[in-house]
Amino acid sequence: MKADSADRLQELSGAIRTPGPRDLGIVMGGGGARAAYQVGFLRFLARRYPELQIPYITGVSAGAINAALLASHHGTFLQAVEELSQLWGNLTVEDVFRVDTRSLAANGIRWLMQLVSGGIGRVPQVRGLVDTHPLQEYLTEVLHAVHGELTGIQYNLERDRLKAVALTTTSYSTGQSVTWVQGSHISEWERPQRKAHRTVLTVDHVMASSALPLFFPAIQLGDAWYGDGGLRLAAPLSPALHLGARRIIAISTRYDRSAEEAEEHSTLGYPPPAQVAGVLLNSIFLDLLDHDALRLEQVNRLLADLPRDKWENLEPVRLLTLRPSCDLGNLANEHEARLPRGFRFLTRGLGTKHTRSPDFLSLVLFQPDYLRTLIEVGEADAMAQADKISEFLNENI
Repeated sequence: MKADSADRLQELSGAIRTPGPRDLGIVMGGGGARAAYQVGFLRFLARRYPELQIPYITGVSAGAINAALLASHHGTFLQAVEELSQLWGNLTVEDVFRVDTRSLAANGIRWLMQLVSGGIGRVPQVRGLVDTHPLQEYLTEVLHAVHGELTGIQYNLERDRLKAVALTTTSYSTGQSVTWVQGSHISEWERPQRKAHRTVLTVDHVMASSALPLFFPAIQLGDAWYGDGGLRLAAPLSPALHLGARRIIAISTRYDRSAEEAEEHSTLGYPPPAQVAGVLLNSIFLDLLDHDALRLEQVNRLLADLPRDKWENLEPVRLLTLRPSCDLGNLANEHEARLPRGFRFLTRGLGTKHTRSPDFLSLVLFQPDYLRTLIEVGEADAMAQADKISEFLNENI
């Protein structure tokens, strides 16, 4: 969007020039292409609060891409989000993975050879259904990485515009959830099946966090291999809390269906692979945030009923959870026909045309028209909750 148009939108929305609360954190979860919805919310927030600073930024899966750009951008919050909007609005499937028929067929043959080899003999090693080298090159460019390092993060830390950023991955070597943290005065932590490591964040950390299991190849960090951070992250709010955030905005990409909608059948007859994969991936990337938010609210209520001297190491945390007003999976159906022919052939073979809500398709539908639609929906949903957001940012805990 042109600069003068953005300025005009700021005036119309009543732009507020404030650095924001110093305990503010943002949590951006997974959902593949659906992470573009998060950008829509951020775009409204940035136009309303162009100078807002978010000291604690966390991301997992595709949300790690958004977190990395916000944390490493040298400009204002508004400038960072405008660049993020351009990134997603112009993204194509070809920018994420190779979709030419030859590449897809070669990967398919390698999978077949590995399956029928019985582990005997030398067969080509398969690391993912698709080749994601295009995404690595694209992120290196848009994140302005220097030899892979996200140097903008240290730049913002030194200027006290940022306190910490965390990207979560899953270790395929140990099965643990591993959160990689870069920040000032941040301690590592360890809990059952999850831990944190201080590091200098790189494009490889972003690639690892967003590597959809089996579909995208795992990424090597040190001497171990890592994949999508949503696989084992049972507490999505945990990284932000450990970093020090006490006022958290969590952006979900899961539509909260009504009781009647939840009872509707998405398929007739035996479920195709795409439907099974969609249910599985939703349980990994979308459902856990709601459970974690419920636990946090329960702790808040418990503390409210206790005298302050009984709180020990606990303290109340304000949480604002924002989610889509419509089913983002249903929206994917309207844009599926524009996919590259070879990749469309593959997804239809998995049964995406035989379900009314192709959630699996919505994860990999990196089409500009679909992504722009998600951005628009996210912005409209945020605008509908403008008063609630304003109250949250200005309320004393």
